Amino acid sequence: MNHEAAVRFPKAVLFDLDGTLLDSAPDMLAALNVMRAARGDAPMPLSQLRPHVSRGGQAMLAAAFPDVAMEERSGWLQAFLDLYQQELGKHSGPFEGIEAMLAELEAAGSVWGIVTNKPEYLAQLLMPLLGWESRCAVLIGGDTLPKRKPDPLQLLVAAERIGIAPADCVYVGDDERDIIAARAAGMASVVALWGYRLAEDDPIAWQGDRMIEAPQTLCAAAAWPHGR
Repeated sequence: MNHEAAVRFPKAVLFDLDGTLLDSAPDMLAALNVMRAARGDAPMPLSQLRPHVSRGGQAMLAAAFPDVAMEERSGWLQAFLDLYQQELGKHSGPFEGIEAMLAELEAAGSVWGIVTNKPEYLAQLLMPLLGWESRCAVLIGGDTLPKRKPDPLQLLVAAERIGIAPADCVYVGDDERDIIAARAAGMASVVALWGYRLAEDDPIAWQGDRMIEAPQTLCAAAAWPHGR
């Protein structure tokens, strides 16, 4: 690969949503605290919830209600999602540096999209709130297809829908499942270290192609990995 090719932005970048593009934990917290208040529990602090957000709704319910049996909590998911929908976009926004990074990608002619394990209807509702509905080239949720991350199916279908080979795409995510899915799809990967992680997580062990501390770093073409 010549130097000129090495410093180009990728042809396409696919992103995880929660904990990667969007600091959505405050909206999740507001919904969970409504549920806690209904049970007479004190509000949960944001710091207690944040590490669990990328693990999904059941993990967040477990963090918010550790003394409730899993069998009981498992039936609360839809109630949580309904409350979260009411809070959608009220307390959250893109991480600092995300909008600048997306603008650089767009200016370079790169295509970008979202592949998330969040239910598709909730992800779609967020797009106009963020001003991304006409900018995001593809959006695939956790219930769009029969399989989801860490399975590569979502990433492969996203690449097909935007008409770009997986080897020419980069996937950015803050969870090990993101990096496993990217590797299985034949995509280069970026570990978003600014996202949500448990204390025991070891992002080095995930073996992503790049580990990036802040979105602003990705405003430079040289910061991006290229085809696997």
